[in-house]
Amino acid sequence: MSGYKGKIINSGNDAKTIKGNGDKYETAIFYGKSYKQYIDGKEYNTCSMAKIASCFEGCLYSAGRGKFNNVQEARTRKTTLFFTDRKEFLRLLVNDCVKFETRAIKQGVKACVRLNGTTDIQFEKIKVIKDDIEYDNIFSAFPDIQFYDYTKIFKRDVSHIKNYHLTWSYSEANEWYAKQYKTAIKNGMNIAVVFRNKNLPEKFLGLTVINGDKDDLRFLDPDNSIVGLYAKGDARKDQSGFVIDVNKFN
Repeated sequence: MSGYKGKIINSGNDAKTIKGNGDKYETAIFYGKSYKQYIDGKEYNTCSMAKIASCFEGCLYSAGRGKFNNVQEARTRKTTLFFTDRKEFLRLLVNDCVKFETRAIKQGVKACVRLNGTTDIQFEKIKVIKDDIEYDNIFSAFPDIQFYDYTKIFKRDVSHIKNYHLTWSYSEANEWYAKQYKTAIKNGMNIAVVFRNKNLPEKFLGLTVINGDKDDLRFLDPDNSIVGLYAKGDARKDQSGFVIDVNKFN
């Protein structure tokens, strides 16, 4: 099944999300410029917790196709549009979601969308317009699409949004930040942990570790789980505390 190529979201060309595509699901994803971006001399930040969690150097922005200049340029263009012409960005995103959902129905699969492939934008706070009707956010505009993301903002609580699932991203780069996993769990999120190698521990933080690299469908994970991920791209060299050495727990 060939992927969907839209103006903002795409499916079928991402090494991880494609693992979950098939008979039941297909995921389209928005990749933007991670962390800081400067537009006309003004600084914008798409990942507000990236510095304290020290994940910006090992970000997946550098993994896979993200290493290529043309891919990074496309991501930068989309992010620039988000900050300089939000109305147009959201119009294109809504149009993409309409087309992607229609395509998924024809294919007989569930449409899934990740809005933060390499960003951490709180889309639940952004109103959108669809068919001349204003909605509180993109999720209420598309109730039949399953949205999901990773986030480092532990205070985000989207438990009231039935079709949006968040997984909080752990880091030991900052002692205070590491302790916030308790708040994330309280807000209904599982905890994603990036480990140095593929031999995952059975337990971490007292919770059962599951293999998060088998697929990207985080909304199917059992509650109160540690989602173990293998370090990729520049993250393999990370020594900040963002990547956890599994030998500490074996």
